[in-house]
Amino acid sequence: MDSLFDELVAAARASAPLPAAANWDDPDSSREAETDASELLRGLNPQQHEAVVHSGSPLLVVAGAGSGKTKVLTHRIAYALATGRARADQIIAITFTNKAAAEMRERVRALVGPQAGRMWVSTFHSACVRILRREYRDVPIRSTFSVYDMQDAQRLMALTCKRMNLDPKQFNPKMFSRRVSDFKNELITPSQALAQARTDIEKTIAEAYRLYNEALQQAHAMDFDDLIMRTVQLLQNNPQVARTYRRRFRHVLVDEYQDTNHAQYMLVRALVGDEDDDAGVAPAELTVVGDSDQSIYAFRGATIRNIEEFEKDYPDAHTVVLEQNYRSTQNILSAANAVIAANSGRRAKRLWTDSGDGAKVVGYAADSEHDEARFIAREIDALTDSGVNPGDVAIFYRTNAQSRALEEIFIRTGLPYRVVGGTRFYERKEIKDALAYLRAIANPDDSVSIRRIFNTPRRGLGDKAEATLAAYAHDRGISFGSAIAAAVEGEIPGLAARTLNALRDFYATLTEVRDFAEDATPAEILDAILDRSGYVATLRASDDPQDETRVENLAELHAVAAEFLETQPEGDLGDFLERVALVADSDSIPGDEAGQITLMTVHTAKGLEFPVVFASGMEDGTFPHARSIDDATQLAEERRLAYVALTRARERLYVTRAAVRSAWGMPQDLPPSRFLTAIPDDVLDWRREVAGNEALRASSTSRSPLSFGSGYTPKASAVRTVQRAGVQRSAEKDEAAIPALAAGDRVLHDSYGLGTVLEVTGQGRRAVANVDFGDGAVKKLMLRYAPLTKLEV
Repeated sequence: MDSLFDELVAAARASAPLPAAANWDDPDSSREAETDASELLRGLNPQQHEAVVHSGSPLLVVAGAGSGKTKVLTHRIAYALATGRARADQIIAITFTNKAAAEMRERVRALVGPQAGRMWVSTFHSACVRILRREYRDVPIRSTFSVYDMQDAQRLMALTCKRMNLDPKQFNPKMFSRRVSDFKNELITPSQALAQARTDIEKTIAEAYRLYNEALQQAHAMDFDDLIMRTVQLLQNNPQVARTYRRRFRHVLVDEYQDTNHAQYMLVRALVGDEDDDAGVAPAELTVVGDSDQSIYAFRGATIRNIEEFEKDYPDAHTVVLEQNYRSTQNILSAANAVIAANSGRRAKRLWTDSGDGAKVVGYAADSEHDEARFIAREIDALTDSGVNPGDVAIFYRTNAQSRALEEIFIRTGLPYRVVGGTRFYERKEIKDALAYLRAIANPDDSVSIRRIFNTPRRGLGDKAEATLAAYAHDRGISFGSAIAAAVEGEIPGLAARTLNALRDFYATLTEVRDFAEDATPAEILDAILDRSGYVATLRASDDPQDETRVENLAELHAVAAEFLETQPEGDLGDFLERVALVADSDSIPGDEAGQITLMTVHTAKGLEFPVVFASGMEDGTFPHARSIDDATQLAEERRLAYVALTRARERLYVTRAAVRSAWGMPQDLPPSRFLTAIPDDVLDWRREVAGNEALRASSTSRSPLSFGSGYTPKASAVRTVQRAGVQRSAEKDEAAIPALAAGDRVLHDSYGLGTVLEVTGQGRRAVANVDFGDGAVKKLMLRYAPLTKLEV
């Protein structure tokens, strides 16, 4: 998909003057060869037919997943043209993505021919660019105003915060950008934001908003949120301009209406008008299409009330519900229907299909995330042997961090894959930063790694300081790390006191953790440097949701380090970095995208479909996410997200969970997702309903491991415990607590499940066991660290 910024530029260049207003009401001004209206209705089901032919009052089309909503929209446009109810230049159709707009444009063109070129079929933002460039005098702004993309906007906010002398560690510019975006999505001006501010931080943000907007105006620029906000203000404050566009657009169609925010909602109302406005033009005919069950973007400002209360906003609205699905089998739809049914206040809707029941939904309860990944890899391997193309398979997960276990098993087994809508695990910035810190600990002369982390997180060491040290190192033929040491010793003149203090703190951080690393594991060293450097603290202090995801990814890297110790008990930091480098190098091998398994978050999967789908991580605490479990509103959105995941599958659907999932090296017992337990038994084919470690606990407690199903609500702290180590080494197990094992003993590992001891070498703190966990998974475990329990037979 092209970037939004690219589309805005293209839209601006393609902008042509509007036809004379008199022509818009002349029925003979743009006659085209008529399309046979009856042909447009052929093949529609009764509900689709009803939606296509409706005229007059506002129309709400509640379109269930896979129910043909794009067909309804395009045929409705073509039918209005064929029956003379509209001309092409009277139609504006708005959607959210460039891909959706391009698809709608081409499908309409295929139905009505060249006249489709006179319609406006575009995203919200590109439509607003066209309006603002034409009406720039009333905005007011230059017609050649710039559009700032997200990076431009964040840079401007960083400069604004610097102008205000705000410490970026305490006042994160990204957080300020997000709050300003929220204000604009709610159509709140800087003066209104200041009037609403109660706390000092709210007042500071409001002042930053004012200065940021002033800087935009001075540069004759707008950010993406401005495009909609300024267009709404233009139409609300200038009746003549509003009248112009209401006379032009007599038919307004909006796709994915459930994803609109308040500003977009008001833009639609401003374009449509109403009986009481002063523009002197009757309201346009409004059609909105969407599904409240697929509203999953609240974190972006989407307001589900826009579609849920459409009939309150437009009391004479007509509603059509599309329930016949043309994508999935009935077993898949029955599973999705059961999951979403638990959401209260939704419009009753049950998807159905006439294409048959199809294969049952396959379920698998894994012992750990690694066992889950192995099962998925085995199933995909079997599917490809039976003729399924890897490109027909998609794996969904709730958070990006979950891709790591999957990626590593695919690398080891040679299965081709790609990560969509995200970056491969070892290419993510926070992972590269953390590994750069570890390399700097292992090698004081690793100039590339040290320069990467020199001012990450921000510690007051700017480009000038870096350039000074780099020049000193070059002149004397020494490493960048040695130049830092020289500066700390006072050997480099001209450094400001503030810079020198920051350098001393950075140097002390690396030196202290190097000393600590001499007798510590890679996982403990990672804990120490992320804590001592302030890297994790900076992410945690941020209000940016992406930074919360980055913390989860760092937790996953910690799990990699902890697992390394189990496979290489005597391995040190250098060995760990070598192993990661080899995996990351394999990670970068390109492949044929058409024949690759697709990995993505469920949010990214919206609007896509695949013959085979694996919905992974179906545990309370993972999906639904831990932070949503105790909040009814957020839990309802998580349930809608699960509904989206399940309804992406066309032919085969797998739902998998892990009884134990690790975070920061701490295995967490997670109950089955309430979404998983909602699926009816008659559509499920369990390959394994109870994980091995759950079965063992059940036998020892005489309690069903599934008894904590959908009614169980753990606290967030119970499902996602984060261990943050200081520079002091974590307390080790007392020797008395180390299990005494011998060949043939049966054991239980918190992550790998049931196993048999093959051999034990060493004694006491150095005892190492080789354990066979089945399926060829033999692990070498250092007993003082391994979460291992000996089973009494």
